Amino acid sequence: MKILYIGDIMGEPGRRAVGRMVPRVVSQRQVDVVIGNGENVAGGFGITPELAEELFEMGLSVITTGNHAWDKKEILDYFPREPRLLRPANYPAGVPGNGSYVVETPGGEKLAVLQLMGRAYMPTLDCPFQVAKREVAKLKREAAAVLVDMHAEATSEKMAMGHYLDGDVVAVVGTHTHVQTADEQILPKGTAYLTDIGMTGPLHGVIGVKKELAIEKFLTGMPKRFEVASGPTVFCAVLIEVDAQLGKAITIERIRVID
Repeated sequence: MKILYIGDIMGEPGRRAVGRMVPRVVSQRQVDVVIGNGENVAGGFGITPELAEELFEMGLSVITTGNHAWDKKEILDYFPREPRLLRPANYPAGVPGNGSYVVETPGGEKLAVLQLMGRAYMPTLDCPFQVAKREVAKLKREAAAVLVDMHAEATSEKMAMGHYLDGDVVAVVGTHTHVQTADEQILPKGTAYLTDIGMTGPLHGVIGVKKELAIEKFLTGMPKRFEVASGPTVFCAVLIEVDAQLGKAITIERIRVID
């Protein structure tokens, strides 16, 4: 099974990049499942039902989110109705939506996707490590192959999760920082790992935001309303090949295309 995981999709430029690149990569690399982080698709902050549907129509099987999951109030009623849109599984009980979803390919192979969020420099949630072990055990009753999106700020927390789940899942990949890292690897027990997939969106911004606005905020320390940058785009993703029966990774490859 080949899985294409697209990093944080930033605003309209990111959506355009997804629309252009997904058909090309799926065709050229024989991709079976496409996943993407969509918490920034609505002007850089949050996601709406309409934009979630747009991403599904572009070929995404699952959309993950993170700390911006709830930025658009209209999404609250959509989460319980659309199981393919995930919020972090370590939110407390009673929060709308699901933290995991099982995809079945046309060939009958299954992949479980689990979304977690870190706690270092992030909103305080339930322990992602304890939730991970519990949820992975449940998901493996349905699918031998489990992929984890660790939406977190600290690289150390993401790395710790990768080693903590090594051998139990096919991959642990990071989202949130919008900067692609170059540490892709297969961990000793067979889990593919990448600290951060990176951002799909404006190339010449500050993590997708207009650079002038970001610079002014750093210079003055004053609140600033951020806007999504324009211009050339970058498509950041990771391609992971797994043995869906054994639940082990075979290869992992970073993708970064400037358009």
